[in-house]
Amino acid sequence: MSEQELLNTKTAKKQEILRNRDTKREFSSIVRIVQTDIPGNKKILVGLTYIKGVSWSISNAICKILNINQSLKISDLKEEDINRIINFLKDPKIPNYLMNRRNDFETGKNSHFITSNLDMKKEFDIRRLKKIRSYRGLRHALGQPTRGQRTRSHFRSKNKKAIGVSSKKNK
Repeated sequence: MSEQELLNTKTAKKQEILRNRDTKREFSSIVRIVQTDIPGNKKILVGLTYIKGVSWSISNAICKILNINQSLKISDLKEEDINRIINFLKDPKIPNYLMNRRNDFETGKNSHFITSNLDMKKEFDIRRLKKIRSYRGLRHALGQPTRGQRTRSHFRSKNKKAIGVSSKKNK
């Protein structure tokens, strides 16, 4: 084989590899479930956690209760399966310990909120704490941590000058 023939075969192989690479790229669809875009290449167990208010344990419970294979891709779901998931998320029948709103302050019931409803409830709770001037409400108002963390070295605001920290002087 001459050098010219070797070069031709090498370039032909490179072109074939490039063509195969382009055809192998799959179109990854996006599935919209409860106002959330989920990449189609994710598995169902992982993809459901993209929804705000759906944790790994709730995602697992959804798959087990609705008898959906966890290893399937989101893009492989049928329309009826997506509708079953949406209906389940609107009124989940899961154990109380998995719910994110147990013993609600206003109603006293156990419920589970997702997406914007979860944000609204959280905001209303913080406003109520601030209004009644509780300790946690005051900490929220000041922008400080509410769960007992130390504040000497963390939670420093950029606007305020740090106390107890001296800068190096130029010598």
